Amino acid sequence: MSGALHDSKDIPPATVSRLATYLRVLGVMVDAGTLIVSSEELAAAAGVGSAKLRKDLSFLGPNGVRGVGYDVARLRSRIERALGLEQGHRVILVGVGNLGRALAGYGGFARRGFTMVGLFDTAPELIGTSVGELPVRDVADLMPACVELEPTIAVVAVPDEAAQLTCDRLVEAGVRCVLSFSPLALDVPGHVEVRRVDLAVEMQMLSFSNTRNGLAASMGASRLAHRRGLSEGSVVSQ
Repeated sequence: MSGALHDSKDIPPATVSRLATYLRVLGVMVDAGTLIVSSEELAAAAGVGSAKLRKDLSFLGPNGVRGVGYDVARLRSRIERALGLEQGHRVILVGVGNLGRALAGYGGFARRGFTMVGLFDTAPELIGTSVGELPVRDVADLMPACVELEPTIAVVAVPDEAAQLTCDRLVEAGVRCVLSFSPLALDVPGHVEVRRVDLAVEMQMLSFSNTRNGLAASMGASRLAHRRGLSEGSVVSQ
């Protein structure tokens, strides 16, 4: 394999997701002053197997040194490049309710290369207020504001019934990447990428895991009790 990065289109979505996790872990290591990390150490910190980690990192070209490990800062830089983060992203948010306000006030985005540059809402009581240093603007001004702010990503945190119209306005304003907190499947042109975050679905998945783990624990306890019963019975018979 050459030293060049694979075309990002060649990287599977599941690998992209794990690369983002590796990037977070590497950021913590850089802050802690770690210079070199082995694949086993990085895999353990990211919660994956070392073989899977090495396969994921192979999409970035040669990285580690056999018997030594990975240069933490260099690997972080290469993952940032693969994820398109080296230049950073300008983000706008539409919907400054409870969820939107929490997202707008979260400082972790900036540390990962995502700078919040604009907030928008339709509620008269919110327009003109501020979250941190950013004023809340009227959604009606979205088009000229996007020309001014040049966002690369938009976050949609509006009620479900307003999600499609909001997305339409963003597409019309030239936004090509949308992160939506509505469970609805939004209709967008082929050149626009939409990622959905459905918190209810995530909790349902946790409910499934909880139920499955509970059943497994119950079955394990039943089998153990059965074995103990058989063992005690054999002792008595002797």
